[in-house]
Amino acid sequence: MALKAVHVSDVPNLDQVPENAACSLCTTRFTNKSVNDHEGDHDGTEQLPFKFPKFVVMGHRGSGMNMLQCSDIRMKSIKENSILSFNAAAKLPVDFIEFDVQVTKDDCPVIFHDNFILTEDQGAIVGKRVTEITLAEFLSYGPQKEPGNVAKPLFRKTKDGRIFEWKVEEDDPLCTLQEVFQKVDGSIGFNIELKFDDQTIYKQEEFAHILQVILKVVFEHAKDRPIMFSSFQPDAAQLMRKLQRKYPVFFLTNGGSEIYTDIRRNSLDEAIKVCMEGGLQGIVSEVKAIFRNPEAVTRVKESKLSLISYGLLNIWGVEGVIVDLVREITEAVPHFTDPAKVGEELRLFGKEGKMKFEALIPAELSIDNLICPVTL
Repeated sequence: MALKAVHVSDVPNLDQVPENAACSLCTTRFTNKSVNDHEGDHDGTEQLPFKFPKFVVMGHRGSGMNMLQCSDIRMKSIKENSILSFNAAAKLPVDFIEFDVQVTKDDCPVIFHDNFILTEDQGAIVGKRVTEITLAEFLSYGPQKEPGNVAKPLFRKTKDGRIFEWKVEEDDPLCTLQEVFQKVDGSIGFNIELKFDDQTIYKQEEFAHILQVILKVVFEHAKDRPIMFSSFQPDAAQLMRKLQRKYPVFFLTNGGSEIYTDIRRNSLDEAIKVCMEGGLQGIVSEVKAIFRNPEAVTRVKESKLSLISYGLLNIWGVEGVIVDLVREITEAVPHFTDPAKVGEELRLFGKEGKMKFEALIPAELSIDNLICPVTL
């Protein structure tokens, strides 16, 4: 979704916004029948197309990720990846919430984005891998559910190495995947990101064990909730599709914004190959990758794959977006689904200049307040 005063050089498929898009965005959430039970053909050899029944908006880590270094207070309003954040997002017209799942040392799927969890001990910052601690130790960080428990202060390290105490306006305890199923509004879908460390080399049996632990909780507690899986790890995504055929699996990619030794992660075209080889249902792409290679959108569609984007410059030509400023974006979405207004904007600014989507966005959405990058 474009924001006020955002400049873009090309926006693919804006002329293809369906006439009834505004109506579909105002309808109630779709049922699990339209997302789940994607069984494919009988022998599993043919890739059948998967499409969401309407344009979907997904809340990133619930109501939005926390960026403690950011001056925008909205980025540190509610604790990300928490039940409080998930239920706050569920009160808004979003279809899914996206969150990160890792498995602790004692085989419990928990909700946490970073590979390392940090605290302060005798004046020094100490970090441990989430996957190398027990559930009990994991839950000892941050706010506690039981009044008598002593909480370990929670810290976070940014990509540039700075460390901040994890302070937000509305805090909430860390949680498990099972708790999320039990305590979050049952009408909202879950986009479960299967989180793996980029610096770790996993064996196939390790992937299988982790995914089976997660699937056990999903199968026991999902009921009728719409579910999809996603992962930046191509082998994990493909294996998840082999282990189950009930829920769609999407491959996550930043499309070359960062370069990895695994070339499958470095472009949208490679992402298409991963999906076709593994029988996946779609791609979740960082939006800048689409701007760099807008023709890839056509190739994705020709491959009968769904396409969702994430990032500050979210655009059309895709079937859904993952966003941080959930309330503001859901209020802005209907403006973008009016083809006449979109066409008017394109004629007004044209390709010779950088297009600016200002008239269609509420005034309070200023790019000046969105200086922080978005990562999944």
